[in-house]
Amino acid sequence: MDNIFLIGYMGTGKTTVSRQLGRRMKRLEVDLDLEIETRTGRTIPDIFEKEGEAYFRRMETKVIREYENKQGYVVSCGGGAPLLAENVESMRKGGVIVLLTASAHTVYQRVQGSKSRPLLNRNMKEEYIREMMEAREPYYRRAAQITVATDDKSPEELAAMIAEAVEKLQ
Repeated sequence: MDNIFLIGYMGTGKTTVSRQLGRRMKRLEVDLDLEIETRTGRTIPDIFEKEGEAYFRRMETKVIREYENKQGYVVSCGGGAPLLAENVESMRKGGVIVLLTASAHTVYQRVQGSKSRPLLNRNMKEEYIREMMEAREPYYRRAAQITVATDDKSPEELAAMIAEAVEKLQ
């Protein structure tokens, strides 16, 4: 049973949907950010502040590579994971890549109160989110085998849609 890797910009629902999808498909669910926090004993904002984004990306790549050889997981990836070709290659070897999308307005509504978004903490504005999303869009689209818009849909609806799309691919 291949893994399902959820990718997309922060706030598109990857963590929430992965939990629901894991339950629905009877798979183990892994949030890469939480996995990195557990392994390092530090929060993502702390890692970004003290070690920088490059260090965090190396940790992320290491963990993604581990799931290349495992099966039966729903893996919620960080928003920047698909920016590195080696991560996309590992995800493809290990399973199916599902892109979750949302409008910049929806993302802003979902993340505006969060203090755990290092790339937004100093620039929590809808326009900045839109610009970042547009810059990442080509990477996300190249990586994705399935794309699902999350605006105005419940986690249960999204899990059902993803499960159906994944089953058609396998």
